[in-house]
Amino acid sequence: MEKIWTQTKLLLEKTVSPGLFHLWIKPLSARVAGDALELTAPNAFVAAWVRERLLDAITEAAASVMGRRPEVTVAEAGANPEHGRPASGAAPGKAPVAVSLGLPAEMPLRTVSEDRFRFSFDDFVVGPCNELAYVASRGICEQTLASEQLFISSSPGLGKTHLLQAIGRQLCHAPGKAKPRVVYLTAEEFAGRLIMAIKARDVERFKTSFRESVDVLLLEDIHFFRDKPRIQAELLNTLKALRSRGCRLVFTSSFLPKELSGVDEQLASRFCSGFLAGIVPPDLPTRKRILERKAAVHQVLLPEAVSDLLAEHLRVDIRQLESCIHNLALKARLLNRAISLEMAWEVLGNYKIENPTLTLDDIVDYVCDVYRISPDQLSSKSRKREHVLARNTAFLLARRHTEMSLQDIGQRFNRRHSTVVKGITSLERHLSLETPLGRQIEKTLERVSP
Repeated sequence: MEKIWTQTKLLLEKTVSPGLFHLWIKPLSARVAGDALELTAPNAFVAAWVRERLLDAITEAAASVMGRRPEVTVAEAGANPEHGRPASGAAPGKAPVAVSLGLPAEMPLRTVSEDRFRFSFDDFVVGPCNELAYVASRGICEQTLASEQLFISSSPGLGKTHLLQAIGRQLCHAPGKAKPRVVYLTAEEFAGRLIMAIKARDVERFKTSFRESVDVLLLEDIHFFRDKPRIQAELLNTLKALRSRGCRLVFTSSFLPKELSGVDEQLASRFCSGFLAGIVPPDLPTRKRILERKAAVHQVLLPEAVSDLLAEHLRVDIRQLESCIHNLALKARLLNRAISLEMAWEVLGNYKIENPTLTLDDIVDYVCDVYRISPDQLSSKSRKREHVLARNTAFLLARRHTEMSLQDIGQRFNRRHSTVVKGITSLERHLSLETPLGRQIEKTLERVSP
């Protein structure tokens, strides 16, 4: 039974972000009772958070291990697993003893080691699309950049996470004994830690851990802080304290600071105060070099004609290039055949094929067809769930496939640019967490064509 939970945790470690795993899943204990998986959290707050945010992911991972879909319950230590309430056992007539929420065992902020980072500068393919961001990232590590702060902006799948992790990995390799204390978090993890500290009435420890125990802060997806004034206020004070100590700060986002509505002016000004570097979709030569590098990693021979085919049709998302070459290599090995154009076309059929002539009208037609609504409904004031989801899908596709600004996209659908940002951010979160809705959206995005 213990083996089942161990294997489930190994699966979860690969499917959820490292911060979420260490903070929320690792402190859990478990027992298997028939078709049920009973989890025990260190306190009520952690139990509630896991039930609300991670129950689906845990259930799917456990189903893969157990061969059937279990009923998963989460209770606090000392509670009845079925109801999440303290087990009865106190003497009759005695009032229950109040139990402090406390903080989970993983709450103390810890600097990270090299093994936390999957990517390095050595495996990053540099081209005109990302050269500035690459050089700036190396510069912040080597302290040759004339700024102690770097802001990297790009659409999803273009390498900003790769560069952020490469920075962390490089700093963990720093020579000498006085290595910098590096902390790497997503914005959602930062917010989760703060909320947990507030619930546990331990905000001072939270402040101290960030403001006095960090030399380099790597913070990913800062657009998550939009419309969260309490968290923004704490982040602003944290950044002020870190800058006063001469710490290095690196942020990533799918949007430039000027595009982030719902962010405090002082905080937006802080984001703009360092060096700004954007990444755009790779050109054809860069895409071919990425394919060659990945083919070498998978130890397969990639014919020139196949490389040209893949590079020509997969234009926007580098993750798709990597996934395609990985699947092509696996298929060739399974069939014990050399990679050919025919095989490449078969694999390519599973991916979203890009076309440079895709227009906003094409996107509107496609979205209306998929969601079975009219163009008028797409641009209407309707707040029906299916209309909002269709509208957000159109926002994301327009952002990826056209050169239109956020304001222009919003005007086309009778919306403000802040609404466009909110819609894109919502879908990107579902995509990154691979929620059921995220997987549905991914399939919708993959099928788009003019």
